[in-house]
Amino acid sequence: MTNPNPKSLTVPPQRGSLRERLPSLTVLGPLLALILASAFFATQSDRFLTGQNFSLILQQVMVVGVLAIGQTLIILTAGIDLSNGVIMALGSMVMTKFAVEAGVNPYLAVLCGLLTTTFFGLLNGLLITRIKLPPFIVTLGMYNIAFALTQLYSNAQTVTGLPAPLTFFGNTFRVGNTAISYGTVLMLALYFVTWFVLTHTAPGRHVYAVGNNPEAARLTGIPTQRVLLLVYTIAGLIYGIAALLLVSRTGVGDPNAGQTENLESITAVVLGGTSLFGGRGMLFGTLLGALIVGVFRNGLTLMGVSSVYQILITGILVILAVATDQLSRRKA
Repeated sequence: MTNPNPKSLTVPPQRGSLRERLPSLTVLGPLLALILASAFFATQSDRFLTGQNFSLILQQVMVVGVLAIGQTLIILTAGIDLSNGVIMALGSMVMTKFAVEAGVNPYLAVLCGLLTTTFFGLLNGLLITRIKLPPFIVTLGMYNIAFALTQLYSNAQTVTGLPAPLTFFGNTFRVGNTAISYGTVLMLALYFVTWFVLTHTAPGRHVYAVGNNPEAARLTGIPTQRVLLLVYTIAGLIYGIAALLLVSRTGVGDPNAGQTENLESITAVVLGGTSLFGGRGMLFGTLLGALIVGVFRNGLTLMGVSSVYQILITGILVILAVATDQLSRRKA
């Protein structure tokens, strides 16, 4: 017998829709933390709420912020990269030594540095996808390899006297009374482009699918190994861009750079709400995570607080972010 009122079998579409449309805690958390931190430091220092200070914060986080883009892509696939900071350092040494000591055209030197970091990203991806080694082990080993190669190639010597094209992104332009660096603009542009690819293209959705459930993604026809290889390769290219920003900001090629940036990039990703278990997170959350760390360091410095407490607070924030992710996963 047919139901005389088939509409009675359907669930009212508006019931519970408001709750479902509200952003999750992992989305609102980073933004709320950034707002509260900014409000607190604004009460502690008159210099905090100035355009010049916010521009300084963006300049201070732009290198780690770009590294964190590549780290986000990898963590979305349930991987991790411990080698990104030293790969960046190796790329920066290739750029600077080629341009200064080998007399290579500066633009070609930059290209060589980008190719170097991209190659190491590709190598990470091949070891993970072809030999099936865990990302943690592969990138931990690559950390030591890249660090050693950087020291050997540079003879542990800093490169100075860089040509103008290598330091361009450290230059600034003025908006009103605020000086904004070109590197900051490049960082924000990279976030926008990567966000668009992740959210509006099929390859971007494949990244989330692989991180959420690789076997289910494979059964639906997604080439999971190819996606992983592409992610690690693109991450390597992004590390090269971070190397250029590092050189532009410091004005030298420093072989000792990048040794802690791997942890700082992971911190930005975690604080931004991206799950370490893969498949869930927002790229702009990573930017908020990097800004949270930058705001805390800047604000505590203005207050005259020791850098030790800055590290302590950052560690507490990371644990809270991971705990929030775990609780939200259990509820789901």
